[in-house]
Amino acid sequence: MVEVIINGHAGRLEGRYHQAKRPDAPVALILHPHPQYGGTMNNKVAYALFTCFRDLGFSVLRFNFRGVGRSQGEFEDGPGELSDATIALDWLQAQNPDARQCWIAGYSFGAWIGLQLLMRRPDINNFVAVSPPANEKDFGFLAPCPTSGLLVQGGMDDIGDPKIVEELALRLNAQRHVDVDFAMIEEGDHMYNGHLVDLYKVVGNYVISALSKKAPAKKRRGRRKKSEIAEQMLLEGQTADEEDDELLDDEDDDFDDDDEFIDGDDFADDEK
Repeated sequence: MVEVIINGHAGRLEGRYHQAKRPDAPVALILHPHPQYGGTMNNKVAYALFTCFRDLGFSVLRFNFRGVGRSQGEFEDGPGELSDATIALDWLQAQNPDARQCWIAGYSFGAWIGLQLLMRRPDINNFVAVSPPANEKDFGFLAPCPTSGLLVQGGMDDIGDPKIVEELALRLNAQRHVDVDFAMIEEGDHMYNGHLVDLYKVVGNYVISALSKKAPAKKRRGRRKKSEIAEQMLLEGQTADEEDDELLDDEDDDFDDDDEFIDGDDFADDEK
């Protein structure tokens, strides 16, 4: 993972980027929660999303919206942050011109921004929205929803209303030509304290399923590839190693910049 600086409309945007080994690896952009409530790219939910996509062989970017951390500019409660996300996605795609798929994943405020970006970018193939603020923000712009995706909600969320998010998922799934899945983590609160591993598994299994629907089966011989090992671990309810569970379940809201779930080679990248 490397630190990156992206030139945005309000100044520089700081980010963290993981480059997959395969040139055709899919890409994912991760969007963090509300900046005025302490949301940053190092938020634990945002980091869990980043790690999940990384472990499945994606090139992944997470970044700070304007006015957060070392990103320049001031908070705009929507328009400016949508502009930041657009520029970040442009940067990510420029680094990966041969990427076979493009995903967007956001948490809370970041989910709201991500779904707006989805409406503007037909090149986005799929989305993950964790705890979208459906009781505070209008999601009527998703008419029609342009692509399939996943909504995740904590059943014990005391900030968002689980029933409203579930109703949003049902409305989206009723639209033609898309499949919008809904996953409830029953004991999860808004921060998913003690349930970040559950979130990692739910999102990982959805990504594996969605990718398998789009990719034709291929015969493989010899050693199992690292991506296959990652898939098996997710399906069996495991993370990269035992230390991952401790990191994911830590009560602190943020990861330090240097925190990593695994060291050395990223096991999800296919071996050459």
